Amino acid sequence: MDKPLIVGVDGSSASLQALDWAADEAAAQGVALHVVHASLWETYGGLHPSMGAGRPSLQVQADNIAASAVERAMHRTVGVKATADVFTEDAASALVRLSAEASAVVVGSRGRGELAGLLLGSVGLSVAAHAQSPVIVVRGAAKNVERSFHRLVVGIGEPEESQKPLEFALHEAELHGAPLTALHAWRRTAREVPDYPDHHGDSEAHRFAAEHLMDRLLFPAALAHPGIDLRGRLVEGHGHTVLLDAASTADLLVVGARRRKGHVGMQLGPVNHAVLHHAPCPVAVVPHD
Repeated sequence: MDKPLIVGVDGSSASLQALDWAADEAAAQGVALHVVHASLWETYGGLHPSMGAGRPSLQVQADNIAASAVERAMHRTVGVKATADVFTEDAASALVRLSAEASAVVVGSRGRGELAGLLLGSVGLSVAAHAQSPVIVVRGAAKNVERSFHRLVVGIGEPEESQKPLEFALHEAELHGAPLTALHAWRRTAREVPDYPDHHGDSEAHRFAAEHLMDRLLFPAALAHPGIDLRGRLVEGHGHTVLLDAASTADLLVVGARRRKGHVGMQLGPVNHAVLHHAPCPVAVVPHD
């Protein structure tokens, strides 16, 4: 992977947390780190007194945010090549555009000026929904963000939708020498229909189908990556509940995102939204074909 890792910064504490995570990840991958700060300062620059040789104060602030982020990243991870760009455009648009040439895009859970009621900032949500590369939203408790649990989790669904997220998770597990749990949530149809008897046979059939799905995905993955501690886990329940429970002791939760015909960009489903807003650890959203 020779494409750079891109991280969006805006000077907020959440973006600095994302910057630190991205710097560590770039060092582990051996790739360059590209810091991006984007804002529409030029649109409003005339409303502020200029500084220096006629430069608007917001432009100076933008340059300082980018430069200080590069300095922080290089101080944290010696040997990582870090560069920065400042763009006069909407932050989400800039990151989505640059994602085409990135190994992944890293963002914080909330940015500057986000409303207190927002669980995930609008920029992070938009980038996760439309980026061409995987997107990592750095969120959760300090232990999870600092990789203290030494454990990764990937959500598994239908085989055609799970291959790319599984490959991404396997790469991360190999990179960090961490065990990987492939988690699949299954449900009995009978429990969702009022007054329908809860037959034991129905339960066994659903579980057997889930086991077959997991075997189809994990058996070849285990053969291809013998050095990874890869374990499958089946849990009966709603997908988002199962994933959020497992994420409480994980360093990273990996989920896939579906591209739907007739729509532009990645369309985030209810499970994606739930984990992006509520996960207790960083979340990687990986697009699949």
